[in-house]
Amino acid sequence: MAALLRRSLLEECPRLLLPALARSYAAGPGAARLGIPGVQHIIAVASGKGGVGKSTTAVNLAVALAQRLGLRVGLLDADVYGPSIPRMMCLSGKPRVDEDEKMIPLINHGVACMSMGFLMEEDVAAVWRGPMVMSALETFMHRVRWAPLDVLVIDMPPGTGDAQLSISQRLRLSGAVIVSTPQATLLDARRGCTMFRKVNVPILGIVENMSWFICGACGHESHPFGSGGAEKAAADLDMEVLGKIPLNIAIRETSDVGAPIVATQPDSSAAAAYVSVAERVWQKLQQAEGGGEGQGQRHGPPKIVME
Repeated sequence: MAALLRRSLLEECPRLLLPALARSYAAGPGAARLGIPGVQHIIAVASGKGGVGKSTTAVNLAVALAQRLGLRVGLLDADVYGPSIPRMMCLSGKPRVDEDEKMIPLINHGVACMSMGFLMEEDVAAVWRGPMVMSALETFMHRVRWAPLDVLVIDMPPGTGDAQLSISQRLRLSGAVIVSTPQATLLDARRGCTMFRKVNVPILGIVENMSWFICGACGHESHPFGSGGAEKAAADLDMEVLGKIPLNIAIRETSDVGAPIVATQPDSSAAAAYVSVAERVWQKLQQAEGGGEGQGQRHGPPKIVME
């Protein structure tokens, strides 16, 4: 299966992945970070583990930045093993390649998207070793026609492994957004923050997902996963709480059918929560760009400290 998938992808974009594979071997941890021409800001949406709603947050954050703030936004699905952006954004089909041999992102809800899910069948597993994964990510970062964009949102793979570290080392990230849930906020956030801070990527803040639940029958508000986790994590890790997202069945339903709640139910409280996060993220990016908050946290190649 791995050989068939590898051959299929290489046949689809033969002159794209092979140079990327060579670069992935050549680039060491001290390699200079690169921006993407025509992209003003690149932000990573990450989590210390899977199952916390990271991809849903990344999708709705991207749509909010595009539709509610009027920005030019891209969304890169960096989860090669479990791509979810095609379904959440209701996109399918293989991207076209232009005259410069760059792939053209697929667009929906005002967001330009790229994902491994566009290059293979939905039920096919990417049974790849590290070098092939990194070659695919190199291609998505540098062999895609992203420009012009105000913000590129990267939906990072869950955890803090090789792919996450390599993206953080090789791209000039404007910042990272950590997504977690109340009951494990401190532990998850600490993992993510530790990785980004060790490679000198600014932490924009934490988003507490599944923060509260409103009963549809009686209107009672409850906190099934506890409360206060985001504030404790923010205090202990010296970062900001960007916002809290409710546990709401409409978020799950709209995500499953590729109709993000920010786009399809813009007046809902859940959509308002995502928009509030997007507004704060954009504000912090502008502050950093102007020399204010967050500026000066990224100088030279990353230094990894083993503890």
